[in-house]
Amino acid sequence: MLKLALICPHPPILIPSIGKEYFSTIKSTTKAMNELGNEIRKKEIDTIVVVSPHGPVQMDAMSISSDEFLEGDFLQFRDSTSIKIQNNLDLVSNIKKISKIRKIPTEIIDDNIPLDHGVMVPLYFLKKHNPKIKVVSIAFSYLDREKHFEFGEAVFEAIENINENIALVASGDLSHRLTVDAPSGYSLEGRKFDELLIELLEKNKVDEILNLDSGLVEEAGECGLRSIIILLGALSNLEYKFEKLSYEGPFGVGYLVGRFEF
Repeated sequence: MLKLALICPHPPILIPSIGKEYFSTIKSTTKAMNELGNEIRKKEIDTIVVVSPHGPVQMDAMSISSDEFLEGDFLQFRDSTSIKIQNNLDLVSNIKKISKIRKIPTEIIDDNIPLDHGVMVPLYFLKKHNPKIKVVSIAFSYLDREKHFEFGEAVFEAIENINENIALVASGDLSHRLTVDAPSGYSLEGRKFDELLIELLEKNKVDEILNLDSGLVEEAGECGLRSIIILLGALSNLEYKFEKLSYEGPFGVGYLVGRFEF
């Protein structure tokens, strides 16, 4: 059963040994992520399903890792922190089965592809109170937004068929173009996109999110919209309210932390 639905950013600098002198600059995000970790503990979550933009993304299919254990590290960020976690293969199988019934292209990946930082950064906070928690790692695709929403509906159905407490996490950063020194350069549309998306989430304007102007989305240089749309699809048959726990963008990238109450 779905017990928690969360939006989490994934900058590696949230990991203390990576962030170091910059760590104090993102105190709001860190505090909010620790709060979500406590929510995972309180809700006695058994499995965390994470949708990431940085996994084995395919043009025409959602991707789900199916190795028994999923592993990753931060060596590319010159840090030895690593994660090894058990996959929930029953839930993986359920998602695949229901996606097939709903005719949503979904690919099972069993090539021992390492966990990406889009999964590992949220897990660093969310699993700290339960090292034995399981995970399902999903990468979204380049299919249209409506198909991602439908996939979210399939994920919800699969979750409801599992006799466990499940948390669903949309991993993603918002605009990467908020400041002149931002990773993707500066655009006025970056701040506009972030503010608009947060406003639409708070007002539960799902149709408007699904129909956000493509030019605005592209100009913002985001990486989290498809993850969020999958999450909204999963919540589509529930009454819920979005709560923004934190938003900041000190390094030119928008970090949103939020949860859905239902």
